[in-house]
Amino acid sequence: MAELSSDPVVDLVVAVHSTARPVERAVASVLAHTRTPLRVTVVCHNIDAGPIAEKLGALVDDPRVRTIEHRDGLRSPSGPFNRGLDEATAPFVAIMGSDDLLEPGAVDSWVARQRADDADMVVTHLRHASGAYVPTPPVRPWRTRLLEGSRDRLAYRSAPLGIVRRAAFPTLRLTEGAPVGGDIAFVLSIWFSRRRISYDRTGPAYVIGADASDRVTFRPKPVAEEFTYLESLLEDSRFVGLGPRERASYAVKFLRVQVFGAVHNRPDPAFWTAQERADLRAVTRQILDLAPGAERVLSIADRRVLDAVLDLGTPVEVLFARGVARRRFRSPAALLTRDPSRLLAREAPLRFMVASVLSRR
Repeated sequence: MAELSSDPVVDLVVAVHSTARPVERAVASVLAHTRTPLRVTVVCHNIDAGPIAEKLGALVDDPRVRTIEHRDGLRSPSGPFNRGLDEATAPFVAIMGSDDLLEPGAVDSWVARQRADDADMVVTHLRHASGAYVPTPPVRPWRTRLLEGSRDRLAYRSAPLGIVRRAAFPTLRLTEGAPVGGDIAFVLSIWFSRRRISYDRTGPAYVIGADASDRVTFRPKPVAEEFTYLESLLEDSRFVGLGPRERASYAVKFLRVQVFGAVHNRPDPAFWTAQERADLRAVTRQILDLAPGAERVLSIADRRVLDAVLDLGTPVEVLFARGVARRRFRSPAALLTRDPSRLLAREAPLRFMVASVLSRR
């Protein structure tokens, strides 16, 4: 294989777990229209590199592309991503799913933002393959530089998508073996690091693919299995070292996205056995104990769902109905807090929703 014509500025890691993944599309989207010197490392996870090279076709002969194998026997994306990070030598690194893609010029836009702000991390904005904009993180209106973990609600972005300066975070790695959530401790370490973080909110997007039939993180699973990462997260020194405000930021995000999402994404009453209900309550209690009082910023509608999650005697039909009601975002119950003193808190619905709307392009 030919050598790079110059040292890469960005090492971008693509982890691929199956020949069913459109990895060739992912790699092509990175290489096309990118002027920044970069290297794309395709990590073949528990599969031979040969079939992946065949899928890449002519792309595999591009001097900016290399393929390596990583075998750990685990159904976790952490291992191959960590392997790619270990192989990186460029000043900046990025990770990417094999069924995702970049809009033309995304890498160049990240690097331009980094250079303008001398940033240690540049956060990309996201779109779904359908074209829908992803309004997370709901940062302070029009903010693009010197973001702060709590003030800019960065916990709502649970993956380190964009570019990261290796020298600023030389030892950060994803949690090994985690089937999901392996990047959470990693990314929280960045968000609350007090390093320089910028947001490329108007540049080309990172596009979340929707056509991988075996995407691990989108497959409904038992509650205990979905949250296997929580114990290791709560014991991780990077997480343990967070202050009360940072923990509260993550706790509120976890309740809104993970706990209420678990209900929303499992609409079959038959799923919610006594054991599944108990498991969800146990997870929720862990988070509430982590940041006592964090739930006070939730809307009235959200608190009603939370009450139903914690009370195993609440019929599942009532739990579902409350889950639907919390998504009526213009209703008074979705806008007001049960605790009036928290009505205008940063994480309360009014300010959160305004930030979310203003974060759209």
